[in-house]
Amino acid sequence: MDMLNSSVISEFVLLGLTSTWELEIFFKIFLLTYAVIVAGNLLIVVTITFDFHLHSTPMYFLLGNLSFFDMTISTITTPKMLADFLREKKTISLWGCMAQMFFLHFFGGNEMTLLIVMAVDRYIAICKPLHYTTIMNRRVLIGSVLLSWVVGFVHTTSQMVFTITLPLCGPNTVDNIFCDLPLVLKLACTYTYVLELLVIADSGLLSFICFILLLISYTVILVTVHRQSSGGLSKALSTLSAHITVVTLFFGPCIFIYVWPFRSFSVDKFLSVFYSIITPLLNPIIYTLRNQEMKAAMARLRIQHVSSRQNF
Repeated sequence: MDMLNSSVISEFVLLGLTSTWELEIFFKIFLLTYAVIVAGNLLIVVTITFDFHLHSTPMYFLLGNLSFFDMTISTITTPKMLADFLREKKTISLWGCMAQMFFLHFFGGNEMTLLIVMAVDRYIAICKPLHYTTIMNRRVLIGSVLLSWVVGFVHTTSQMVFTITLPLCGPNTVDNIFCDLPLVLKLACTYTYVLELLVIADSGLLSFICFILLLISYTVILVTVHRQSSGGLSKALSTLSAHITVVTLFFGPCIFIYVWPFRSFSVDKFLSVFYSIITPLLNPIIYTLRNQEMKAAMARLRIQHVSSRQNF
């Protein structure tokens, strides 16, 4: 069934954070935040790409991809939200809404898979250090990143293929800052119970299960290190703290949004902002301010850039 033939809705109205139109303070805050997100994550990607030592290190290779996913997820939602701050009528086209949901879940699935790969990387690095470079070779890394793209595509397609065929006959109001599956499904004028279960299983339960498995894997790492050497526990904990923080920041909002996606909670908008803005903002801060290797690599690139300009 063609979506345009089965739907009488041509656009959606996004209610945003509030119904008040005079939101200059919010606009300035989120504009500054988005600029920091793009600059911070892009700096990480560029540093890892052009620094040979970091680019050849599995953990930083994966971190570069994580920063790219974070920057992309924020770009899918934030520019539209910023534009809506300046408009009295906050609308998004039907296909624009569908594209926003597709890419949001696509890159969300990518990042979910990548975080699992990063947990495996830390397990091998800490528990099997002598075999680390052999196991996490370039072929495995590239295969893991490609797998994350495949998983993301399957994750979003399995939900969107049914969503685009839904008859949408009003109302056309989405009470959030961007389009998302649970909110759009509520607007369908047909039976959506099976599709709602699919969203809960594909997004909610999957996020919850992955989160629990990641916490178990990090616990196993710490227990293994403690048994081998009590002195190595503090070092392992310091190494894993950034990863555990990022995992919690990513999966926390996903679990709350999608495990009970068809019940209205007052914190839904806050979680949407947290997922699309706060998490991509905190990730580069977590991985750069606490990481001496990243700081050293950025310093090397700055020196190389200054030297190259002087030569010209």
